[in-house]
Order: sequence, then structure tokens, then C-alpha cells
Amino acid sequence: MRSHLLNDTTAEQYRRSVTEGVERVAAKIATTDRPFTGVTVDALSPRIDEIDLDRPLHDTTAVLDELEDVYLRDAVYFHHPRYLAHLNCPVVIPAVLGEAVLSAVNSSLDTWDQSAGGTLIERKLIDWTTARIGLGPAADGVFTSGGTQSNLQALLLAREEAKTEDFADLRVFASEVSHFSVKKSAKLLGLGPDAVVSIPVDHDKRMQTVALARELERCAADGLVPMAVVATGGTTDFGSIDPLPEIAELCERYGVWMHVDAAYGCGLLASLKYRDRIEGIERADSVTVDYHKSFFQPVSSSAVLVRDAATLRHATYHAEYLNPRRMVQERIPNQVDKSLQTTRRFDALKLWMTLRVMGADGIGELFDEVCDLAAEGWKLLAADPRFDVVVKPSLSTLVFRCIPAAVTDPAEIDRANLYARKALFASGDAVVAGTKVAGRHYLKFTLLNPETTTADIAAVLDLIAGHAEQYLGESLDRAS
Repeated sequence: MRSHLLNDTTAEQYRRSVTEGVERVAAKIATTDRPFTGVTVDALSPRIDEIDLDRPLHDTTAVLDELEDVYLRDAVYFHHPRYLAHLNCPVVIPAVLGEAVLSAVNSSLDTWDQSAGGTLIERKLIDWTTARIGLGPAADGVFTSGGTQSNLQALLLAREEAKTEDFADLRVFASEVSHFSVKKSAKLLGLGPDAVVSIPVDHDKRMQTVALARELERCAADGLVPMAVVATGGTTDFGSIDPLPEIAELCERYGVWMHVDAAYGCGLLASLKYRDRIEGIERADSVTVDYHKSFFQPVSSSAVLVRDAATLRHATYHAEYLNPRRMVQERIPNQVDKSLQTTRRFDALKLWMTLRVMGADGIGELFDEVCDLAAEGWKLLAADPRFDVVVKPSLSTLVFRCIPAAVTDPAEIDRANLYARKALFASGDAVVAGTKVAGRHYLKFTLLNPETTTADIAAVLDLIAGHAEQYLGESLDRAS
């Protein structure tokens, strides 16, 4: 079994095995003509259930053949231009190359003696990102597993900076369309059930600052402690960007930690055309970025950034076997000193490779393309009487629903849209997402693929309308 360990004696076997796997994936991507096969859980489960993991195949080719049957054939392929569902981006080749390198070397980014240059590369990328945001010379941060972890760590720091021992008095303010991880983080941090105060949004799904000011004033009047305001730089459902400058003013006035969840909108940091849409982010105390959303990176590649590096001490613990306190005096840079994780992948390498090959402008051009595409898609929807579109996009998300001409019952329209989404997924012709707006079912395009065209959008809209009409026709047949 030692023949399977990657070392100096097996380097050639490693090369052959990885090459064979890459060729399989490349061939699959080159020939995939739709984002999904439409396979069902009931069809796929038995194929996986019948595999006996205690009986290995002892052959890479045979295992890849099996993988084709249980995974590659039926995977959901985000690179396809008609994958329009969630915040999943197609990935750039330099980042995939970085993934191959980091997996093989297998550095762990917790301590210097496990990563060396990897530590410095991650720190350089953190400095690059904080400079792009404009957080100032004292800024710092660390890579994370994703936006949920970044938000959790940011709110942990905010809780500690609030300097109160009675967590029941702490309040966090976030818009009614903010990410669910805000409430989840509050629970994990031991805050009370009423800790997160939901702030209403305007017509464009942006936090109403008048309402925020009112709630901050009420918090002070009630003797409670405003712990943090979470502003969103690109909501998951609508891509809406809260009015960051106005929120920053209120946070300064009331002495509240300002966190910006820019997991989605961080692509604007590289934008050549739309950087001004996230103006005010430079005034935040902490920021969440997900490079694996709008920097076209493979999962996972994310970070939490802070204005004041000293606040990261709230996540610091020292263990003699890992990062004893003497290392701080010796100026040995251990990333575990500021991370919630211990063992951690060298995910920063993917972004490093991307910037060194493509440059920031290359990333920004791609993100600008999908923002432009969303603007064109909004025009299509706004001009099409078959659909109701919710808001003009700030980023690359479109929320809409099919409104059949012959139907006025909102519940029946809901069912038609749910059916259309499921039928489209089952066909494999396209993948779209769904959400609720004011209690009603809507559909959602999240456009993160520059290869998607307005023709693709128009074709998928026709498919949606066709499925909705089919459902309504069958519904009428059943009723008669």
C-alpha cells in the first residue's frame, strides 16, 4: 500500500494518475451540452448504495469509470451558460492549477513551520484585499471557509469589542433580506433569541437607514447595547447593496461596529466600471469577501478582513505544541493566531495564481460582463408581459416570476412557478433558483458566467413560460 503514498518514488505514478483524471474531466467539460442530466435521487441512489467501500477496485482507470457513472455524468456543471441558479461561478484555469498544486503539497496554513511561504502569500493577499477595500494601514484578516464563517468571526469580534458580560443585552442590526448566517452566528455566539433586529428594506431591497436610526435610538433608550450593524454588499436573493455611507455615519454616531457582508459584491473591488456601487465599504470595521463567488475561484476561497488588526486577538489561543506565546516575541507569523480554524488549506494559492496570470483587471472585466448581462436581462424581463421582475439589478441577480395571462389567483401562480422550476431542473435544459418575495414564490437567475448570453436568458424564459403554461393546462384538465 505504500505505493499509493505521494513521495519521490511515486512521482511518476502521481503524474499518470492525475493526468488521467484531468483528461476525463476535460473531456466531460468539452462535451457537456446542458448543465444537468435531470437524474433523480431515486435513480442515482441505488447506483451509489450498491458500491461496497470495503472492496476496492485497485485500479485507477476502473475507479474513474465508476466515478463517471456515479458522479461525473450527472454532476451539476456550473461552467455551462444555462446554469443560472445559485451563487456558483465558473472557475478560471489559473485557480484550478493552484488547486492541484496546493492539494499535492498539502500545506496547512495554521503555523509557519507547516507552510512557510504559504503563510506569506496568504498575508500578502490579505494586504492586497484590505488595500482594495481601503481599510487603512492597521488592517488585517485571514482566509476562511466561506461567508458564513467570515460573518461568524466578524460578529465574534464585535461581541468582544462591545465589552459587556450580559449577552442578553446585545443587539445586532441587519436588513430583512440579509444572509441567514447573521441569525445563525448570533445563536452560536450565545446571544439572546431577540438579538438580531430586522431592519425593513426599500423598493430596491436596500436597508432603510431611517428605520435603522430609529432602532438604534430605541436600543439606547431601552438600555440595551448595540453590538453591530451588518450591512450587505450584495444580498443573496437580490444582489442589492445597502447604502453603506449612510450606515457608516450612523455606526459612528452610535459607536457601533460596522460589518459589511460583501460575500457576493466583493467582485466590485476589481471592477473597472462599477466600483462606486460599493462606496462606503472602506469605513467598515470588518468585511466578508467570498472570492469563490465573484472572483471566479473554486470553493473554498474566502476571507474576513478587519480595520484594526488588534481586534483579531479575540480569536487568539496559544497551545504549547502549536503556537506558544514565545513565537510572538520571536516574530514567527502563525496564521492560527487569528483564525477560528486550526488545520486549514492553502486556499489563498488559487487567488495568487489568478492574480499573477490574469491580474485584477482580468477578474474585474469578467465580473463587469455579468453585471452588464444582468442589466440586459432586466430589460428583457421588464418588456415581457409574461413576467414580473422585482428590482433592477445592482450586481448580477434577477428575481422574477411568470404571470400567465389567464390566471389571477396568486396561489395558482405560485404553483405554476414552482412547477416550472422543477420541470426545468428535471429536463436538465437549465438550472434556476427560487425564493419568496412578500410570501409569494419567485424564480431567480444568478448570472455569474460571462459565457451566458441574452439569447440564453431569452431561451430559458421561454422554457419557464412553457412549463408554467403546461402546468396550468393540466390543472384545468384535472378540474374539468
